Amino acid sequence: MLLEEKILIIDFGSQFTQLITRRVREANVYSEIYSHKITLQEVLKFNPSGIILSGGPMSVYDTDAPDIDDEILKIKIPILGICYGLQILTKKFGGKVEPAKDREYGRASLNIIKTSPLFNGINLSSQVWMSHGDYITELPDGFETIASSDHAPIAAVSNEKSRIYGVQFHPEVVHTLEGKKIINNFLYNICNCKGEWTPHNFIDNTIQEIKAKVNQSKVICALSGGVDSTVAAVLVKKAIGENLTCIHIDTGLMRKNESQKIREVFDKKLSLDHIHIDASELFISRLKNISDPEQKRKIIGNTFIEVFESEAKKIKGVEFLVQGTLYPDVIESVSVKGSSVTIKSHHNVGGLPEKMNLKLIEPFRTLFKDEVRNVGHELNIPEEFIQRHPFPGPGLAVRVLGPVDKEKLDMLREADDIFIKSIIDAGLYNDIWQAFAVLLPVQSVGVMGDARTYEYVLALRAVTSVDGMTADWYNFNHDFLSNISNKIINKVRGINRVVYDISSKPPATIEWE
Repeated sequence: MLLEEKILIIDFGSQFTQLITRRVREANVYSEIYSHKITLQEVLKFNPSGIILSGGPMSVYDTDAPDIDDEILKIKIPILGICYGLQILTKKFGGKVEPAKDREYGRASLNIIKTSPLFNGINLSSQVWMSHGDYITELPDGFETIASSDHAPIAAVSNEKSRIYGVQFHPEVVHTLEGKKIINNFLYNICNCKGEWTPHNFIDNTIQEIKAKVNQSKVICALSGGVDSTVAAVLVKKAIGENLTCIHIDTGLMRKNESQKIREVFDKKLSLDHIHIDASELFISRLKNISDPEQKRKIIGNTFIEVFESEAKKIKGVEFLVQGTLYPDVIESVSVKGSSVTIKSHHNVGGLPEKMNLKLIEPFRTLFKDEVRNVGHELNIPEEFIQRHPFPGPGLAVRVLGPVDKEKLDMLREADDIFIKSIIDAGLYNDIWQAFAVLLPVQSVGVMGDARTYEYVLALRAVTSVDGMTADWYNFNHDFLSNISNKIINKVRGINRVVYDISSKPPATIEWE
């Protein structure tokens, strides 16, 4: 990415590290997360405008506490330490951190006691979110206290000469009411950022990069109909025009009329040249009597590769494959345990680059889902398409629990369609991150028209989230759920009981399989 200003986030294992990155990007400044094991050479290569040290669950004095190369802290660029990040700064520069008599978790009142560019425009008394069992008892030379709280006499520090700052609270969480302002102050008042990370600039930079990489080669893209692959295809087409060929495979595991609707959007609204393959019978036949979800995924993935490869070989001169990898996929394994980056292999096209000797184009490997949507808006992709809920690569095969067959898929399609349409009609669709129905491998007794029934149970799931890493169940009005249950049971033959999933992530996942 051709950006002059970048913020390096160094991760010490905090559950909020991704949130720090998001807050920085929301302020129109690019940022990336690296493990605390990052080397000085890697930092210099990244060439950041500033560094933010994340929080973490451990004490800086624990035997196996995550550490950082001392030389990184000597670079003449601004540094902000958050919670554990502040404590490691204190330890490294010769101060003292000790276990607190009164640990501080949750809301606290921050009292600013000294003027600082970090707190420019912040109220002298402001609500913040604390989460620490240790506290600073002695400051290093050159540092001074700029804020305190009831249980942390040193709640924020600064070394103005070295442009090093630290806060004991978490400015990245919503419970810190002026947290965004504090982060923005660090970015703009201290790091002197200009705010060049915008969808428009991202598109311009990425188009130039793709043009230079591809030249006149042919490129293929597997269009699932999801937001990521569609926005990626539109962006790549903007860069290379007719050298892009898209392939859409109907697996028979899509939602009701979805494949047909996708084709219409591709043809009429996005002008994406694509090849449509109906392989539904092949996919469903290979899933016969398969119950294990991992086995389902492997069968679907391998069949997808087989069909896609067969079709792609008909196109001459293909050298590149477009893939919709997102930033959470890239950083999911980056933690205090190590600095290696492993990309999940859950994508539909996982395995194709190696098998077909293709080079990858992954325009969104630095973006979060909402940033992809912002790019889609900038590219004038229709709103109803951009705001579509995420859909798993294996499709309804992992929403029909147990063995999959066409009868169960059709039953689930009808129920899911009723659920989603009702959410749209109620004006709730954009308030929900993801909503769907799951057909359970459970039958229960019911009564319909004085007759006994023994039919399937359907579970409904709806969650709110920012990026799918954590999620809360959506609290529907009881009348809404009652009406949905009646509609589904009355209209979909084979279902006589509807339940609603009220599990959050964690400990549950969003999908059931």
